[in-house]
Amino acid sequence: MRALPARLRDRHYDLCYVDCGDLVTAEVAQLLRRHAKRLVNYSIDDPLGGRDGARSNVYRRNLSVYDLCVVMRAPNVEEAKRLGAARVLRVYMSADEVAHAPRALTEADHREWDCDVLFLGTWFPERGPFLRGLIDLGINLTIRGANWNKAPEWASLRSHWKGGHVNGDEYAKAIQCAKVNIGLLSKGNRDEHTTRSLEIPALGGLLCAERTAEHQAMYDEGSEALFWSSVEECAEQCRFALADEQRRLAIARAGHERVRANGHYNQVVLRGILAEAMTE
Repeated sequence: MRALPARLRDRHYDLCYVDCGDLVTAEVAQLLRRHAKRLVNYSIDDPLGGRDGARSNVYRRNLSVYDLCVVMRAPNVEEAKRLGAARVLRVYMSADEVAHAPRALTEADHREWDCDVLFLGTWFPERGPFLRGLIDLGINLTIRGANWNKAPEWASLRSHWKGGHVNGDEYAKAIQCAKVNIGLLSKGNRDEHTTRSLEIPALGGLLCAERTAEHQAMYDEGSEALFWSSVEECAEQCRFALADEQRRLAIARAGHERVRANGHYNQVVLRGILAEAMTE
């Protein structure tokens, strides 16, 4: 806050876009308001739920300062309005046109990243039992992501863990080289889809995710993505995909075409947000 007034001095904008807003107090918002005609907040997490505790208190207290609040989850719309938000826009998460464009893969890439079934993501308590269940059911699982050593199931998962956080080209190649990509939700975040739900098909990977109404709205089940409602059904879907390469590749191609047709990409979503924000 100390440096912000000097940085904004003599500057004026049509719009100020606040990502998350956990640190934007009423004082900061008032300063921004003096330099921007409209304030827009975009929060990809679930700050109106209970997972993150006090971290989102500042966001919740100051929703009324924004001209538009953009949220990802259906319950957030009424929750934000009850806390004073003047206007609320609900959007889906999105892939990035550049970061999640398929890469040209080399033989060396395949040697490093090829696997049957991949889960790429951070450890959360509910994820350990699920992935151990897949392993117990005979699925040849690869795990990549942070904090998996914290899992109570670590002894069972350790030999399947191939490294921590990956991003950029490595993230893209890991997804592209996996025959099946598992999509898990964060229960504490009240997810019905995640960024992986868009990024995996955008990269040309096969999405095998938990069956939710939002996933079923995004993709035709069985022809554009695979869905499941239990660890047993997930294992069955993985075996189905691994047993039929042509069918597996056809589903992945169709999912890629669908995410493009749906327009679940950053620039498309942002154009919609800007159009809504600039509407009187």
